[in-house]
Amino acid sequence: MIDYIIAGSGLAGVVMAERIATQFDKKVLIVEKRNHIAGNCYDEKDENSILVHRYGPHLFHTNSKQVMDYLSNFTQWDLYSHEVLASVDGKKIPIPFNLNSLYEVFPTSKAKTIEDKLLEAYRYNSKVPILDLKKSNDKDLLFLASFIYEKIFVNYSAKQWRMKPEDMDGEVTARVPIFVGRDNRYFNDRYQMIPKYGYTKMVEKMINHKNIKVMLNTDFKEICSLEDEEFYFFGSKFDGKVIYTGQIDELFDHKFGKLPYRSVNMKFETIEQEYYQEKATINYPNDYDFTRITEFKHIHPTDSRKTTILKEYPQEYKAGLNTPYYPVLTQDNQDKYNQYLEYSKEFENLILVGRLAEYRYYDMDDIVKRALEVFEQSIEKSILQGSS
Repeated sequence: MIDYIIAGSGLAGVVMAERIATQFDKKVLIVEKRNHIAGNCYDEKDENSILVHRYGPHLFHTNSKQVMDYLSNFTQWDLYSHEVLASVDGKKIPIPFNLNSLYEVFPTSKAKTIEDKLLEAYRYNSKVPILDLKKSNDKDLLFLASFIYEKIFVNYSAKQWRMKPEDMDGEVTARVPIFVGRDNRYFNDRYQMIPKYGYTKMVEKMINHKNIKVMLNTDFKEICSLEDEEFYFFGSKFDGKVIYTGQIDELFDHKFGKLPYRSVNMKFETIEQEYYQEKATINYPNDYDFTRITEFKHIHPTDSRKTTILKEYPQEYKAGLNTPYYPVLTQDNQDKYNQYLEYSKEFENLILVGRLAEYRYYDMDDIVKRALEVFEQSIEKSILQGSS
């Protein structure tokens, strides 16, 4: 007998499965449409024995001790601090744009003037969204904001989102700040590391339990149907709970219209040299059709005379042809999502969790924390109250 059906084996799904199976000895079935577990965190060794992230670079970082302690039950860690450069006017400068970047692109006297004004207006080591800086009344700070906007932000955003930054949700634009400090690391979190043997191995350990079964190459809707606010599993009414981590609009047959996503065409290349570039990731905001190049040997050092790089070409998501990566966060799309969310409440045994199900951007630590919260609020409470 199955107590819980979970659609999706990404971090949201496997955290829920692990908690349910181990804490309450319940039977869980994970249904995964792909031919592998771990969702977009999936990694594997390529033909050069280099561990590559098949869905783009995933760098774990968090300030949450709870998340860190939880995941440490399933993996050892290697320390790793991610650094990103951007190719701007023939120079490669640290991103997010910081005080070191300032002195690399401007003459020293000009850079010093701007630095003094930044430190007067903002706290040292603070992060300032680019669109906030553009509202400054100071001509030098406005000059800096315009430079960063034109040289780093606007063209990258156009490639990534096919939108002007002003039309994007603040949750997205806030992810591209100016860092008023000299730390070249891309993240400033307390914990920054990478699973020693990769994300897939970590996920394997999370679901290695007698109560957890996994069906790969299976579309959730091939085995589960929705009729009159009820779920049917292989034609029989399912009285357990359904935890859905996929696209909410797809679950409800696009009842209120399709929710748009951006996708990425991932192109891996083998290079016949030990290293290809200075850092793990280099952004190309103004050149080429791809947004960035990632070299995985910087993330997972490997003894090889070859190296593997990944070029990312953003594209529109088309169902059945590519993978939905990023929800397009506009007010219209949020309103449409809210219609789906309200409708989902008619299904008493349905729980939504994850980037696609909740139509929002989550970092890895955020989704682990979110899944732990949902488990506590929606599963643990109901079981302890005897209504699971």
